[in-house]
Amino acid sequence: MILLEKQTKFALNVSALIKFIFDIGFQCTLGEAERSKEQAEIYAKSGKGIADSLHCKRLAIDLNLFKDGVYLTEFKDYEQAGVFWEKLNPLNRWGGRFSKLVDSNHFEMQDI
Repeated sequence: MILLEKQTKFALNVSALIKFIFDIGFQCTLGEAERSKEQAEIYAKSGKGIADSLHCKRLAIDLNLFKDGVYLTEFKDYEQAGVFWEKLNPLNRWGGRFSKLVDSNHFEMQDI
């Protein structure tokens, strides 16, 4: 599958995820969806990410959840969305399951 096809599938999955988030009673805003290679390297050096981030290929997005106007940051707050995300496509990965750097508001599609 070429990159454009993956990006298109990813975008459709993100739209389904956002609808799900609102349907279960949360609010959502968009975080980072595209990242330059230079920014990815800066994040990697500071321990906030990896140099080969899928954000650089527009195959990852960070979503910010809110409940009653309160910004949510805990793993448990994102878990329902993460499980839903993983079920949408076998290539989808949720950052809440990352072993080295748990990133609960991160949703990506593997580029394999």
